[in-house]
This record gives sequence, C-alpha cells and structure tokens, in this order.
Amino acid sequence: MKKSLLALAVLGAFAGAASAQSSVTMSGTIDLAGRYVKNDGQDRRVSMSNSGINSSQLVLSGKEDLGGGLYAGFVLNSQLVADSGNSGLGGKFWNRRSTVSLWGNFGEIRLGRDYTPTFWNNTINDPFGTVGVGDSSNVAQLLAPTFVRADNAIGYFLPSNIGGIYGQAMVAASESAALNPGRYVGGRIGFAAGPFDIAGAYADQRFDKLPGAPSQKTYNIGGSYNLGVAKLMGYYDRDSLSYVGVDKKEDRFSLGATVPVGQGLINVGYDRSKLTDNVAVSTNTISKFALGYIYNLSKRTAVYSQVARLSNGSGSVQIGGDTGGSPAGPGPIPGGKSTGFEFGLRHFF
Repeated sequence: MKKSLLALAVLGAFAGAASAQSSVTMSGTIDLAGRYVKNDGQDRRVSMSNSGINSSQLVLSGKEDLGGGLYAGFVLNSQLVADSGNSGLGGKFWNRRSTVSLWGNFGEIRLGRDYTPTFWNNTINDPFGTVGVGDSSNVAQLLAPTFVRADNAIGYFLPSNIGGIYGQAMVAASESAALNPGRYVGGRIGFAAGPFDIAGAYADQRFDKLPGAPSQKTYNIGGSYNLGVAKLMGYYDRDSLSYVGVDKKEDRFSLGATVPVGQGLINVGYDRSKLTDNVAVSTNTISKFALGYIYNLSKRTAVYSQVARLSNGSGSVQIGGDTGGSPAGPGPIPGGKSTGFEFGLRHFF
C-alpha cells in the first residue's frame, strides 16, 4: 500500500512538472443539418448532411514554452462524419491537419499535412466558409487534388509583428506520388490594417503520373472590408492545366457579404466560374447564388438555415458541400439547375 502511494506521488510530481511547461487541449465541432436537394431531371433527395456552416471535427493541440521566446506545438485535426459516427477520410484519421511546429520571433516553421496557401483566399473570403450548400467552390471545375491540403509539407509563416504584413510559403514532396500527386510549391502574402484585408497567392502543383509531369498553376487574390453594418468580401481565382491533349483554363470569382443582425448573421454570396477548353474549343459557365441565416443561441451553439441555386451552362454540376456525408447522387441534366436547402444545428465543444 505504501509503495502504491509513493508511486502515485512520484507520478503526480512528474505530471505537475510537465503541465507547468506544456499544455494539451481537446476541442471540436458537431454540425448537422437536414438537407433537401433537387436537380433538374432527377428525383428530389432528402438527407442528413454534415458540416453546414462549420466543419465537424475533433482537434487535439498542444503548446510548450521552450524559454527565450521559443515555443513548440502540434495540431491533430480529424474530420467527424457526425451523422454516421465515422471519422477520417480516405483511410486518414487526422485527415484535416496533422502538424508539428516551432515558432518564435522569427516566425513559424510547420511540418506535416496542412492547408495550402492558395486555399486560404478562397475559404476566408467566402461568407459560407467553403462548407454547406453555399460553398463557393461548388462552381469550381478545375480543382487540383491539393486545393485544400497537401501531405508531407514544410511550411514557413511570417511573424505577426511586421506592420500588418502576413504570409506563408509551402513545399510538399510527392514521395513518388503516393501521398501527393506530385511536388507542390505555393506561397501567400497579404496585408491587414483595421477593417481592410487583402492577400494574393500562387501555387504550382506537378502531376508526376501524367506524361511529362505537367503542372497545374493557380493564382488568386482575395480581400475583405468591414463596414461595421456589413463585411464585404470576395476573391478571384485562375487555374490552368496544359499537357499533351489537354489545355484548360478556369476563371472563377466569388462576391459576398456577412450582415450581423442582433444575435444572428445573414450570409449572402454569388459565385461564377468559366472553364475554357482550348482543345475541344468549348466553354462552360456555372453560376450560383446563396443565402443563409445563423442564429446564435449562445457562444457555442447556433441554429441555421441556408439555400442555394446553381445554374449550369452545358455541364452537370450540382450543389455539394456535404463533407463526408450522404452520397451525392445523380447530377442535373446537362445545362440544368441544382437547388439545395438545409436547416441545421452547430455546437462547439
């Protein structure tokens, strides 16, 4: 008995020393909604959808003070498919982010699976945060596999004390295209001051498994301005992919606003994409309008509803945004419309 008490005392002493130097936090989000989708030429589809206004996720994070203004930390972020109780995507449990970092006055060095620099201008300047039926990327026609994240990446972030200038750079190895389709190189630089924020980004994604290892180039610029009564935002994105038998370019833009109303928030957005195929000598234009309302019951809990209407040029793209949820089902007839509505509940923990 005395030995057991002594062992517990020793373990407690070590635990106290560890907690004084570092901390680990668990947090997350559960976001579920009832969803209705009607595509021209198809039966209506009713389902339980996941991640309507925020991504359902489980997050473990930690930080250690190394002294002298130097810190180390990690973030492990797993997608939660809360309507079915599943987690992970494509066999990856920590599929959203899994990084370890070292930071100080010099900035931050970050290693692991992380968000790409070019993704930020899309999601930050989308009033719907690139989730749910209002997701601005629903109209995208030429997205690289690393549109959102890249595996086995090395990233650098500028320090936060350089007069409103911020930025990052990322290089991700293909590792024989087993994890990434090929080497990814990207960067983002921006400036924020008061209500104004603007940033530009560039990426070059190589495809090692395609003849000649061609690359898809992405350029985008996004910004926002907070008027107090409303926050205006938008971005422009240009993607190009060219190799033997393929020469495609996409121009995509999004315009939106968030309007606070008491304990609520109105989101509105318009998105448009034009894909030009220089080999087939054709173009396809997609547009979408979305409107949503979020009512905050507390700092952690909110109810919401949102609706979106997508119009195809000659293709068959449909309302998406159900992260890891129900199968998409058949799209509209070519040139048809896709309409989506959802009513949901979100809770932070």
